[in-house]
Amino acid sequence: MTSQLKTFILLSFLSGLVLLLGGVAGGEQGLVIAFVFALLMNLGSYWFSDKIVLRMYSAKELSPSDAPMLHKIVDELARNAGIPKPRICVMPEEAPNAFATGRSPDHAVVAVTDGLLRLLDTEELRGVLAHEIGHIANRDILIQSVACVLASVIMMLAGMARYAAIFGGGRDREGGGNPLFMILMAVLAPVAATLIQMAISRSREYLADASGAAYSRNPRALASALGKLQSYSHKLRLRRESPGTAHMFIVNPLSGSSLAKLFSTHPPIEERIDRLLRMK
Repeated sequence: MTSQLKTFILLSFLSGLVLLLGGVAGGEQGLVIAFVFALLMNLGSYWFSDKIVLRMYSAKELSPSDAPMLHKIVDELARNAGIPKPRICVMPEEAPNAFATGRSPDHAVVAVTDGLLRLLDTEELRGVLAHEIGHIANRDILIQSVACVLASVIMMLAGMARYAAIFGGGRDREGGGNPLFMILMAVLAPVAATLIQMAISRSREYLADASGAAYSRNPRALASALGKLQSYSHKLRLRRESPGTAHMFIVNPLSGSSLAKLFSTHPPIEERIDRLLRMK
């Protein structure tokens, strides 16, 4: 299934959920408001999802003069992958992690945390950046970025439904107002957000690992980096972590929670490392 088709399916799914919650909370008036909201959300998530995600993590763009080595590595990897050089951003986070975002290789960004830059040696960092370049070259970043925004919106809608149920928003209005049903929707909405993340095929992480190993020509360095990141993910958590963004990172930032293990958006790190070590 192509990234564009997946994006269309996810946008359609969320639009239906928005309309359902709008009708439940506000009847006909809520349905109209939800329709307008869904329309704006669909347009915004397609065109501005990368900016939204970067702002969520206070990511700042690095110029070549700010980080010459980082730009040199990314430039080399982008040439190996046959794509334009993406922009580079840094997140003020101690937890070591990274992700790529953007709607196409021509509008791509690679974001890394301060903690990642301090933890990894040059070859391991090169491996991680190659993995993210792999996501860009494989055109995973549009679906990842849109899914992040959609999952975050679903979380917000869940909060709105809980508020409506508690304070009677929509009560006595035609087509809505059942507090028990609104509470049920508020509970199910976060589950739907998790399912959206899981709709991003876990096989894409394996593919990005393989692509990254090819672009960096050093699968063992990426395997070593994944081992370090996995270890530190249990010790340091992102200060701004959001379940809606977990699928974007190279290692799951929620890996320490039992819920993350139940609905994991990433394949097991051990399996990823084993595959990399078996590469020639």
